[in-house]
Amino acid sequence: EVELVESGGGSVQAGGSLRLTCRAARFTFHDHCIGWFRQAPGKEREFVSYISGRDLSTYYEDSVKGRFTGSSDNRRVAVNLQMNSLKPEDTGIYYCAKTRWDRCATMVVPGAAIDSWGQGTQVIVSS
Repeated sequence: EVELVESGGGSVQAGGSLRLTCRAARFTFHDHCIGWFRQAPGKEREFVSYISGRDLSTYYEDSVKGRFTGSSDNRRVAVNLQMNSLKPEDTGIYYCAKTRWDRCATMVVPGAAIDSWGQGTQVIVSS
């Protein structure tokens, strides 16, 4: 049963922008932490950012700090990831994932306790 649906991927030139959205099916994010992860071709899936549904606090992986911004709608049913100044190394499939609100910090490390994953959306940044 699908709980999370990503949208907004696409193909852009380096320096361009994309906005990804992760929508919840049949629940709100108030008691959850929503993370974004990406997987480049031939590489392991890696953490990108998270947003807490409790207080909308955010955290970013170092390589995207200052370029990516996470946000949520007021009803906590959609989380956005605004990606600016995109680089070719940002290319990959982007997934959103859900875990309990008090497990946000665990998303940063491999093996995080993820409750569910979205199906992914492709981002391609050309040089």
